[in-house]
Amino acid sequence: MPTIHPSAVVESDSIGAATSIGEFAVIRAGATLGENVTVHPHVVIEPEVEIGAGTEILPGAYIGRRPRAVGAISREPTYDRETVRIGAGCSIGTNAVIYCDVEIGDDTLVGDSASLRETARVGNGCVVGRSVVLDRDVEVGDGTKINFATSLAAKARIGKGVFIAQHLVTTNDNALGRDGWVDELIAGPTIEDGAMIGGNVTLLPGVTIGRAAVVGAGSVVTKDVAAGVTVVGNPARPL
Repeated sequence: MPTIHPSAVVESDSIGAATSIGEFAVIRAGATLGENVTVHPHVVIEPEVEIGAGTEILPGAYIGRRPRAVGAISREPTYDRETVRIGAGCSIGTNAVIYCDVEIGDDTLVGDSASLRETARVGNGCVVGRSVVLDRDVEVGDGTKINFATSLAAKARIGKGVFIAQHLVTTNDNALGRDGWVDELIAGPTIEDGAMIGGNVTLLPGVTIGRAAVVGAGSVVTKDVAAGVTVVGNPARPL
C-alpha cells in the first residue's frame, strides 16, 4: 500500500505499492506513479504524467507544466501531447520544472532548479545538472552529462556519451530575434557522440561538434568542428 500524508491532494487512483507521497503534494487525476516512488512535500504532478518505479521527486518540483505565452513572446508554444514520461530509478531535483510532452529515460538525474521545456527528450543514464535549461525540441542521448547552468537552445541535438562542463551557452538565431520566430531559420547546434565541451563555451547557431571532438574552455565556436579534433580560442581553431 502507498503511504500518503493527510495534507496531500491525491486525485489519481494509479499509485503503486510502497510509494510515498509527502506533505502538501498534489497528484492530479490521470497521473500514474509506479511502485516505490517517493514524492516529497509540495510537489505538483499534473494529469498524464507517468513516473517509473523507484524514482524520487524532490520538494517543490512541478511536472507536466503547460507552456504559456504572453504578448512579449514571438513564438506561440506548440506541442503534440500533454504526456510526460519519466523512467525508473530517476531523481528529479528540488524546484525542477518539467513541461508537458517531455520524455526522460531510466536512471537519469535532473538537478535542482533545472527546466525542461516542451518536446524535450532525454535518454537513459543522463545527468541534467543544477539550473540547466533544455529549451523546446532538444534531444539528449544516453549517458550524456550536462553540468551546472548550461543552456541548450531550441532544436539542439546532443549525442550519446557527451560531456558538457558548466556554463555552456548555445544559440540558434543569427538574427538575434530581430525577425521574430521563423522556424526554418532557427538552427540549434549539434554535438555528436562522445564529444567533450569545456567550461564557459559558446556555440553559434547550427554548428556541429564532431564525434569525440574537444572544445577547450572559454572557446567561441563559429564553424563546424571535425570529428576527433580539439579546438580552442575565440574564434575557436584547431589546437
